[in-house]
Amino acid sequence: MRIKGVLFDFSGTLFRAESTDSWLRAVLRDAGLTLPDDELTAAAQALDAVGAMPGGGRPGRVPEGLDELWRTRDRSAELHRAAYTAVSRQVPLPGPGLHDALYERHMVPDAWHPYPDAVEVLAALRESGVAVGVVSNIGWDLRPVFREHGLDPYVGTYVLSYEHGIQKPDPRLFGVACDALGIAPEDTLMVGDDRRADGGAAALGCEVFFVDHLPVVRRPEGLRPVLGLVG
Repeated sequence: MRIKGVLFDFSGTLFRAESTDSWLRAVLRDAGLTLPDDELTAAAQALDAVGAMPGGGRPGRVPEGLDELWRTRDRSAELHRAAYTAVSRQVPLPGPGLHDALYERHMVPDAWHPYPDAVEVLAALRESGVAVGVVSNIGWDLRPVFREHGLDPYVGTYVLSYEHGIQKPDPRLFGVACDALGIAPEDTLMVGDDRRADGGAAALGCEVFFVDHLPVVRRPEGLRPVLGLVG
């Protein structure tokens, strides 16, 4: 079987979010606020521990009463914002609007960095005639991130959970992407970092390949094996 299409996850697969420290520093700077270094570090660590940053780590424990909101957060923009700002508000910050500002910050293209081999791999797939799609559990439009970083020309379709009210691992979301590319699931490879969410593509008949969700500098060639799987 020759793979005719490759679907990629977004966060932790093609892109990695900035560090929690950088995220908080940017928001404080834009608000004209400063914190002593030790307090800023402590606040960033606390935000990281509760999983406040979309695209960052997962919360060690979801606050009581938020289980259902957290479980369904990627089904709409409203749920996504509500879930992450609720988790963020567990950490005291020196300004009432900073939690909302943190949420806004994580959606700007500058808050994301492509993995070093992302452009190379996407360009090689396009050159070889393999169709490319992005399938993401997310609550906002990530297309500007791809445009800003030069990856958009290689993507044939974006299938985002909040636009369909369906989130991975539901096979239907992968089916939407396959239909959009005009490729049968059995001729499609799904590439992601989440064994459970991205692994849902296997139920549809797709092949699945996993990468590690690591900082950009620690994963320079994690996507390159994909090229060997479609040859």
